[in-house]
Amino acid sequence: MVGSPEVGASAGGEQTLARPASIPGIRLAAVAAGIRYRDRDDLVLIALPEARVCAATFTRNAFCAAPVRVAREHLDSASPRWLLINAGNANAGTGERGLADARRCCDELAALGNCDPTQVLPFSTGVIGEDLPVERLVAALPKALSALDERGWEAAARAIMTTDTRPKWATRHCLLGGQQATLTGIAKGAGMIRPDMATMLAFIATDAAVAPDALRQCLQQAVAHSFNAISIDGDTSTNDACVLTAAGTLGNAPLDETNSAELEAFQQALDSLCDELAQEIVRDGEGATKLVSIEIGEARDGREARQVADCIAHSPLVKTALFAADPNWGRILAAVGRSGLDGLDIDRVRIRLDDVLIVSGGGRDSGYQEEDGRAVMAKDRFSIGVDLGRGSASARVLTCDLSYDYVRINAEYRT
Repeated sequence: MVGSPEVGASAGGEQTLARPASIPGIRLAAVAAGIRYRDRDDLVLIALPEARVCAATFTRNAFCAAPVRVAREHLDSASPRWLLINAGNANAGTGERGLADARRCCDELAALGNCDPTQVLPFSTGVIGEDLPVERLVAALPKALSALDERGWEAAARAIMTTDTRPKWATRHCLLGGQQATLTGIAKGAGMIRPDMATMLAFIATDAAVAPDALRQCLQQAVAHSFNAISIDGDTSTNDACVLTAAGTLGNAPLDETNSAELEAFQQALDSLCDELAQEIVRDGEGATKLVSIEIGEARDGREARQVADCIAHSPLVKTALFAADPNWGRILAAVGRSGLDGLDIDRVRIRLDDVLIVSGGGRDSGYQEEDGRAVMAKDRFSIGVDLGRGSASARVLTCDLSYDYVRINAEYRT
């Protein structure tokens, strides 16, 4: 059983449903280090229990940030004890000094937390190309250690925000051997978002025990259909990461292929949680006013379905039409045509806005009325559906519109 979503938003943007559930053994703290922002928390510390198992995915950007490089190295050599996250400075494009700064942060926390530096995973988000103010970060560590609390999820979700307008969290439950397991996650991200992660960070934990290989496979599947299937502006960041920790405090037998039914229940809960967080990221896209699901069907395989979905989702002309609620379907048609499919038979392609068929037989459908398309695009959430008439494979990518505010937010980001 997958529990109902425990995340929501009010008209003003703030979550109004249940607060994130605590995970026994996982403690969090959020404090103000003055890294870039004034009068707000910008440093998060997450303490992991002894029985933890961790899995992570990272950005594929070749210019990956210093903390990404260090976190990868540490995860390959040790079981993490601490996650250290700062907002306001990406520590990316900072060369050897950036690596030294990331490692020093790990060294300082390890000394205070009584562990090896390789048991600290560092994460950063914010402005690229500026040196990390290490002294300020290090000075805030004792305060963070003293503030650790299992109820710290909401404060942590707020502290990792950059251009986000609201914090993002979700909780799910599933039954494992008659016991209710809990999964809770937080995420940040509103711009520089596209598949292969994005300017996003996500931290997810469960009280269930999960075998290491199974945990990695579960995370890879969940990310593939959530965080790696969204696009706000087509840019892949230098700092993206998603970490999943199994605390092992529930007392269940570790999930693996020998208890496949329970592992599937866990996978469904994780998929649902990641999908909810991914949707919240797109909803909160910089300047976004619409959440749009690009749904491709009847493709030869999943690869070409994603190829078409991505081409539509990344098109500035499509995205500006979405903002204007203008059913300029020629822009969608053009994106499908330039997506690079060999031997595409345009007479078999059908394009819809929700249930409104706009293209069939190689052109405008005979029953299509402009006012019907405009009515769909005036909504704040709808779908663009494309059937390719080539097979049975499908794919979905979530995207948003491109507004005046997106340009303003990014033009003013460093000022």
